[in-house]
Amino acid sequence: MQKPFPGKDVALQKMQRYCAFQERCHSEVRQKLLEISVYGDTLEEIIAELIADNYLNEERFARSYARGKFRTKSWGRNRIKQELQMRRVSDYCIRKGLEEIEEEDYLATLEKVITKKLEELRGEDHFTAQQKTAQYAMRKGYESELIWRIIKA
Repeated sequence: MQKPFPGKDVALQKMQRYCAFQERCHSEVRQKLLEISVYGDTLEEIIAELIADNYLNEERFARSYARGKFRTKSWGRNRIKQELQMRRVSDYCIRKGLEEIEEEDYLATLEKVITKKLEELRGEDHFTAQQKTAQYAMRKGYESELIWRIIKA
């Protein structure tokens, strides 16, 4: 059953609370508006107003998302970039988001991920453990050249 249209002012207030709670990207807000039965010009007007009032800022979202996923889940640049692309964030904003990750921290985190995985696989054949570790780090979004440089060191 479809919900009735809540009215522009009510929908705007809901979206302001939604965006104030946590950083959001345009596609998340658009999806939420569609869920509450807001369509067409009204939807676009609400998004424009959220941007104008600085509730919605895609560059700020990309920076926050990249910083958060790197720190909490130890994701690499490739995974973060892929996830932001799935959310239809612009390439410019993705580049700005990835600037939040310091190179020294990135390499240190990758080394920690690799060391921890190799420890888990200690009982296995050396070659197999290296392969599994490299695959694991690639799934987390790290670049293969960096992975192999650290594994071989």
